[in-house]
Amino acid sequence: MAGERDDVVRFEVRGRSARRWVIFGVIAFGSLFMVIGLILAGVSVSYLTDAKRADGTVVALDWRTDHSSSSRRTRAHDEPAAYPVVEFTPAGGTSLQFRDSTGSNPPSYEVGEHVEVLYRADSPEDAKINGFASLWLAPIIFGGIGLLVAGIGTTVALVTRRRRS
Repeated sequence: MAGERDDVVRFEVRGRSARRWVIFGVIAFGSLFMVIGLILAGVSVSYLTDAKRADGTVVALDWRTDHSSSSRRTRAHDEPAAYPVVEFTPAGGTSLQFRDSTGSNPPSYEVGEHVEVLYRADSPEDAKINGFASLWLAPIIFGGIGLLVAGIGTTVALVTRRRRS
């Protein structure tokens, strides 16, 4: 009977240690996502400060269904998204076209719609539409997921610590 009691105590210690590592992993994962979100936000801010502006026109909508190999199995019924194709003329240059990196369904833009284009003088082909989704969607998603996951992990850690006290 005394031997059984030792096994129970040893099992609880192992369980508590494993729980700590899981909580630590959740907080680390969330913190990593928050850092990625902050880096992406910094990239957007940097792009905004260095970017030249030009008037552009949506000349087409590129309807695409982009699937990675892992999501193809789970999202067989996804509808395509419309990526705006924009034509603009950089300062002192010739007319260029680019496909924006953010697509949506229903489309965010219509063919013929005038948009403000942001581009770098040294690489005008790397242009973006000056819109919320193009600049801030990825930082908000990564930062939001990171904040949520790290917050849950921290809350669980604090509640677990209070229960032990």
